[in-house]
Amino acid sequence: MTGDGSAPPRLPEDGAQFQQLYYTSCERGLSGFSGFQFNAVSTGVAAETMHTVEALAGYDPPRSLVESDTPDQLARCPVNLCYVPLGKGATALCVQYVGRDSARRFGNYFAHALHTDDFGAASSGMLGIELWGSPVWTSTVAPDTEIPVLQSAPPRGPLNPRTVQAFLRGHPHADQLTQLLAAVLAALTEEDQPSVVLVDSSTDRIAHWFAAVCYLLPPPLARQLSFSTYLFRPGLSRLHLIGTVPEAEAGFGPDDEGSYLVFDFAEGDFPSLVYTHYLVRLLVRIGVGSIRSVWAWTRDYTHGHERDPGDWHAPVAAAATEGGVALDGVDVEAVIEWLGRADHLGPLRAKVARGIDESHQTLDDGALAKLSAAALAGGAPDLHQRLEGRLHASRMRAYMTGAGDAVEPVPVTDPEQREHATAHWRRLLGQAEDVRQGVRLLLWADRAGLDPPKPLLADQAGQLARELLSSASTRSAGAGFRREVEHLLARLPEFRSALVEGLAELVARRGGQEQLFSQFPSHLLDERDLEDRPRLLEHYWMAQAERKPGRTVELLFKILAVRGQETPDADLLRALWRKPLWPHRDAVEIAERLPTDRVLAPAVDEWFDGAVKQPIADEQGLKDCLLLCELLDSPGRYAWLRPVTQECVTATLTLDGLLRDAPDATSLARGFAIPATETWAPPRALKQFRLVNALLERPAQVHHIPAMVVGFGDRTRGAYLSALQRLTVRRHTIDDVLLSHVAGVTLVSSLGPLPQAHADIRAAILAHALDNWRSRDTRRLAQLVRPYAPLLAERIFEHGEQRLSSYGKFVRRITGRGPRDGDRDDYRGTGPDTRR
Repeated sequence: MTGDGSAPPRLPEDGAQFQQLYYTSCERGLSGFSGFQFNAVSTGVAAETMHTVEALAGYDPPRSLVESDTPDQLARCPVNLCYVPLGKGATALCVQYVGRDSARRFGNYFAHALHTDDFGAASSGMLGIELWGSPVWTSTVAPDTEIPVLQSAPPRGPLNPRTVQAFLRGHPHADQLTQLLAAVLAALTEEDQPSVVLVDSSTDRIAHWFAAVCYLLPPPLARQLSFSTYLFRPGLSRLHLIGTVPEAEAGFGPDDEGSYLVFDFAEGDFPSLVYTHYLVRLLVRIGVGSIRSVWAWTRDYTHGHERDPGDWHAPVAAAATEGGVALDGVDVEAVIEWLGRADHLGPLRAKVARGIDESHQTLDDGALAKLSAAALAGGAPDLHQRLEGRLHASRMRAYMTGAGDAVEPVPVTDPEQREHATAHWRRLLGQAEDVRQGVRLLLWADRAGLDPPKPLLADQAGQLARELLSSASTRSAGAGFRREVEHLLARLPEFRSALVEGLAELVARRGGQEQLFSQFPSHLLDERDLEDRPRLLEHYWMAQAERKPGRTVELLFKILAVRGQETPDADLLRALWRKPLWPHRDAVEIAERLPTDRVLAPAVDEWFDGAVKQPIADEQGLKDCLLLCELLDSPGRYAWLRPVTQECVTATLTLDGLLRDAPDATSLARGFAIPATETWAPPRALKQFRLVNALLERPAQVHHIPAMVVGFGDRTRGAYLSALQRLTVRRHTIDDVLLSHVAGVTLVSSLGPLPQAHADIRAAILAHALDNWRSRDTRRLAQLVRPYAPLLAERIFEHGEQRLSSYGKFVRRITGRGPRDGDRDDYRGTGPDTRR
């Protein structure tokens, strides 16, 4: 580096040179007449280059400086340094106002242009903005039309990182550099982004801003930045970066608002929001004064195809660490992510990984894993081992504490890593805060394939088992913790045996601890673990009965077998059934398995009494109860029962037999008129669920039905009448059984009034019969009613006759003849009082 912070001058590479072009208003030039023209050009300049220079060379001074004539006045006029890249080449112009032309007219300017097909080589690596103020520029007309090419790189102007850094330190709006750089970077790398217009009081200050941006941009991008330090009408240009002064005319039209982003440093007016990539923040943090070194280091990390900010971010951050630049978290993330695909780095990959590891000790597991892979790929096994150790330690602690980002352990196969992981695991054992953390540490060791010392493993397992049984975590453990303990029990025999031993100690030491089995351990242990411990096994089975009620009877007899007993006592029954009552099916199974030739414990008859007499909710419950009653009615079992239970069983089976064997409805109804049908649940259920259907399936003695119906309770009467109504409506063929019940119900009102609801059903039954039955059936109904209610029978008969008469008229109208003889016979009836 030179004393001013710039790179030392170098000769241009072979074949790289600058062609020169002068453009101004003059009397002698290439056009052959006076006026604006090329005064002189180097040999070999292409016409296309001349067109480009002519298009860029236009110049308008601020209005107040148009008539500048003296050297002092001309020195105050803005200078336009314009740089336009084209591939590797570029065209640079320095346009200065010279006041009058040869005809003494104001408005003349002089454009000195340099053009090359390889700007980087021809300029010995300088940036376009460093041509600002270079001694190479002239504003004097050449005497001849041919001027030589530049055989050496043009000298740099006064701009360098040190002078620009000093300029920024003294500027009140230096904090806008971040936004300015972000806007220029977007205009340079993204399509349809606005050009950046920079306003300041002089083009020298503008050039300093431009230099700050160019120095901070990656050099390949900086050489692709087109700029102009002064345009009178910036709204007519689409260069990336445009400078102007307050006196100029912006020239922005209504449609140009989205095409330009204005930073007015003269007035302190700046865009409200510019998206700022993390690369920009990093570059500004490095600063103009240090950036040259970082760009030199960055060359070692790039592959030459970087284009957008995302491509440059990680290489720049990696290079910055060499200079001791502190990286933000996002910079570190970018570097680590980039290392995974930076195959071009070779051993540098490990170097970068080592630098990140040494300067950032709080990386998360994902970052550590990527950094470890990069170290291995970069040929640094020592770093890889250290990072893997940190990774195992971090994952182990996260798994122990149940952190949200914890991952399942994977086998540690490397012997050295296993040794480090085991040592860290032992340290964490002493830091576990509760039983769950201890369980998870044992799980980690198992799943990671560690091999801790057996005594240590057994001691830890015993301690955890005791804490598990005595702590509140037993009662509040969630499903996840239970699954962890289950897995540990399945994988670690020491823990299983320790849990059994701890249970035995706890139950023996303190009474009332049996509930532990229903809260946690019985879900984890099985009968094989407790087969040599009868007391624990009994508590285990009791807990199983609570968890799986369907196994309660089976478990009852398992407990009796362990105790050496044939019948249960009251305490055992209450321990197994939450409610002091056997469901019918449990009672049936118990009755089948208890010995019939033994005297049972006093509590058993009480439980059988409750089972027989318990409420019955539906037909299935009635079937189960009848099965129990039939079983208890057998020899041997009948003796188990209390006398009142025996009465209930006998009454129930008698009524059930009557439902099957009664010859008619009357005898069946009489059989159910006993008090037992209202006292005990089984007879009530038979009456509720089966009596009505059984009555309607049997013939009835008509004159007995009124008393039967009136004698029913409200519930049975309503069920009987409703069922009879449904049959009356649905049947198309009226058999003798249905006819007898309808005739009997027709007579009910003779014994007194019915409740209104029941009277309505009775009336609906008779109305449907009269209006919808065939006449022969209404005559049969009248015949059955006549001996007991002659007037009612007469009305029924007359109603049928009226329907018959209407039917005859209908037939004659439709067919043109009277009813057939057979039809008439159907309506004539067969009784002794039948009328035509």
